[in-house]
Amino acid sequence: MKIDGGCHCGAITYEAEVDPEKTSICHCTDCQKLTGTAFRVTVPAPESNYRITQGTPKVYIKTGASGAKRAQGFCGECGSHLYATSVGNGPKVYGIRVGTARQREELIPRRQSWHRSALHWLPEFEDMTTVEEQ
Repeated sequence: MKIDGGCHCGAITYEAEVDPEKTSICHCTDCQKLTGTAFRVTVPAPESNYRITQGTPKVYIKTGASGAKRAQGFCGECGSHLYATSVGNGPKVYGIRVGTARQREELIPRRQSWHRSALHWLPEFEDMTTVEEQ
């Protein structure tokens, strides 16, 4: 599926080819803090299928509890989070933040991870593969 989108202020835009069946929710505490809400919804795109069409994201390198580093791409003007990807050499997969995609209505999560960190007041999502950690 072809998608396109960008940040809230329009300074950064992108286009990508994604498999909508791979859309997922992450409940980890890092995603909660980085989004300022209960969870993050992401759809992956290999580097070859993701292209920034306007602007240049700022990048913040987050180090997880495991020591793994993830590059967090966001707009330096409005702060919209656009993607996360690995750091260093090798093939990249961009975890596109679904809220930034114009087609977000069609990107229905099929899986949720880090469910053990889900906030207790959230409803249970039905018909979704659930993984307690990652």
